[in-house]
Amino acid sequence: MNSEIYSIQEIAGLIGEQSVLVHPNQTIHTILTDSRKVSDVSYSIFFVLKGRKDAHQFIPALYKAGVRAFVCYQKDYPIKDFPEANFIYVADTLNALQQLAAHHRSKFNYPVIGITGSNGKTIVKEWLFQLLAPDYHVVRSPKSYNSQIGVPLAIWQMDKQFDFGVFEAGLSLPHEMAKLQNIIKPDIGILTNIGSPHDEGFKNRTEKIKEKFELFREVKLLICNQEYVSFRAPQVNVFTWSFTQDADLRIKNQTLVDQYTLLTCSYQQEDFNIKIPFTDKASIENAITCLATLLALKVSIPVISARLEKLHQVKMRLELKSGINQTSIIDDSYNSDVSSLEIALDFLNQQNQHPVKTLILSDIQQSGLKGEVLYNKVAKLLKSKNINKLIAIGPQLSNFKNFFSTNSQFFLDTDAFLKQYNLDDFNNEAILLKGARQFEFEKISKILAQKVHETILEINLNALEQNLNYYKSKLQPGVKLMAMVKAFAYGSGSYEIANLLQYNKVDYLAVAYADEGIALRQAGITLPIMVMSPEVSSFEAIVKYNLEPEIFSFTALSSLHQYLKTLHKTQYPIHLKLDTGMHRLGFEEKDLAAIRTFLLNNDTVKVKTVFSHLAASEATQHDDYTKSQIQKFDAFCQDLEAEIGYTFIKHICNTSAIRRWPKAQFDMVRLGIGLYGIDNLSKDDASLYQVATLKTTVSQIKELKKGDTIGYGRVGLMEQDGKIATVKIGYADGYPRALGKGVGSMFINNQEVFTIGNICMDMCMLDITGKDVKEGDEVIIFDSQPLLYKIAGQLQTIPYEVLTNISQRVKRVYYYE
Repeated sequence: MNSEIYSIQEIAGLIGEQSVLVHPNQTIHTILTDSRKVSDVSYSIFFVLKGRKDAHQFIPALYKAGVRAFVCYQKDYPIKDFPEANFIYVADTLNALQQLAAHHRSKFNYPVIGITGSNGKTIVKEWLFQLLAPDYHVVRSPKSYNSQIGVPLAIWQMDKQFDFGVFEAGLSLPHEMAKLQNIIKPDIGILTNIGSPHDEGFKNRTEKIKEKFELFREVKLLICNQEYVSFRAPQVNVFTWSFTQDADLRIKNQTLVDQYTLLTCSYQQEDFNIKIPFTDKASIENAITCLATLLALKVSIPVISARLEKLHQVKMRLELKSGINQTSIIDDSYNSDVSSLEIALDFLNQQNQHPVKTLILSDIQQSGLKGEVLYNKVAKLLKSKNINKLIAIGPQLSNFKNFFSTNSQFFLDTDAFLKQYNLDDFNNEAILLKGARQFEFEKISKILAQKVHETILEINLNALEQNLNYYKSKLQPGVKLMAMVKAFAYGSGSYEIANLLQYNKVDYLAVAYADEGIALRQAGITLPIMVMSPEVSSFEAIVKYNLEPEIFSFTALSSLHQYLKTLHKTQYPIHLKLDTGMHRLGFEEKDLAAIRTFLLNNDTVKVKTVFSHLAASEATQHDDYTKSQIQKFDAFCQDLEAEIGYTFIKHICNTSAIRRWPKAQFDMVRLGIGLYGIDNLSKDDASLYQVATLKTTVSQIKELKKGDTIGYGRVGLMEQDGKIATVKIGYADGYPRALGKGVGSMFINNQEVFTIGNICMDMCMLDITGKDVKEGDEVIIFDSQPLLYKIAGQLQTIPYEVLTNISQRVKRVYYYE
């Protein structure tokens, strides 16, 4: 949203090839590209972007919600069904979106920084916002909006109230950056670290660097590491920095002092020291990039020094965790600008497990807007996002309380809220914490979150969403997708994962047992749910909660039929399981006649899908067997459809088969472990993202002598004087005893350390002799595909078992960046 007003007629003139404008004077200041994220409907325009699904299908729901302007690529779309809507037609809606953003950018003359690189773009952008905010009203990319769609949406925020812009640009394929350069049109360019992300999209690293430099072809000034200066266009002025070479800014030395790094720098033949509150390599490089930028902008060294010392970590993710009194807590308290608030509210609205959605919000700072304008905008946003309850903290919000609904409470500061609010009033609700850092919302988060021990399974919802979209991209047109969320979603959670899948419009969910499906229904999941192992005793609950049973035997079919007769129910959806060679469960070819007879003579059930399991879809040595399974399945389905007189959905592909056997996708595929970043086709698949990270902390460090023994049975033996660390994970958490006695290893501060002695129920010991480790340090058990496969190999099992064995007492923390 921006306060610049365009008429629909003006937009049509800028981007349209053809238009039907029933209200040519309609004003627009909000762009929508996602039908799930709707606000400001009267002043919004929806771009129908091309994807796997035809996005025109979302127009009816948007029209019903109040949207009255659409940019489409389907010229024969039936607009008569939407008599109050304006329509603009273009051949390429993404290009039209970019054109509109480029035009919008051209209206502003204040300085704009464009940032690109492999790593550090978002951190540098956020730190520059912190560093420049005392001098400028800065508009910046929300979160990490740096894609072909994200950049236009970021630029659309530009407004005359600002006087400086900072935007990031990313790329994954050649020829993308030129489009982003035309939109951002940066005056100043910044190149951050160049690393391996998206290498696979380019012939080599040099090609990727050249592509990134497309962003800088018209800048007046470029800031980068000296080693990349040769890639710049000859006419571009450059400000360089380096650890080792002559440069405008030379870092001569770095010294760790407590939790700070002291940098000795040389600039314009003068030495000076800068203190930054970070010690890791990535943060140091990002801080140096910011230092170089401020020097290039002629900010004085004393001012730079004072500001850099106060930099704080950028928390670019929303964390979802369990809270007190059956609540869910979404912690997003690193800043509170309007754009990130809208993103966080959309995430809050994904959570269907609670009837009430609550926002705890602080004053919004450094917005560049007058208070009356800002909080009127916020109030309208909360109304459009259907927030049930507001707890507002800060004097500015209190001054404008009349803008907000009656179900709002106001407190001058966080301490006042904690003293005055009865926490027992929070019950069975989703609570979003959105506060500027100075309001110390971590105090609220600490009190509201459930108290658990410090072993955590972090679930990266961005990674899961990216994996889902990757497999969607492999589907044939019209093929549906069933997502497997059985076994606590492979150890990753239940409704938390299902909410994301429902939000991303998968077609079906599958669980193992009825109680898993019931839990999802109670958490607000409305997608069709197949129960793969229904028991006769569960049929009552299955029907009550509108679940759909897999039927694999005549015993089960007859029992369900008899139960449905007592309810006088007809056409209840079932899923027939065939055994084409897995030889586990399912009907066989010889059962076809009996199935046909039953279905023709009884109307209690209706076949919704027919499916089978491939026994070895990932293994080339079994390809002939897989082909025979697919052929048997196809023949059975054709015969059954011909006999019963109606069609049904057919599916046989599992995760590996989606890629290896695309011609066997039929009407639907079942995506399981691939969602979580694991595919049996590869142990380190660059196309997939690791979803789960298992971590714990060091409880205590002990210095031991040679010959000392460790743990139960005294099987751990110190072979020399050294140290051990006790960490908070054991076999009750899902870290098996088989990984004890030096078999298993973990990582502390990027150092591999091995188990010593037996694994205990709640903890285990690590040999940290000669390693830099202290009490309270984070310990990584696994955070990548190779580490997960390594643990599986040590246990002589598969990654599925490692993930599903992680105890539910291990706290799941979900985050979305």
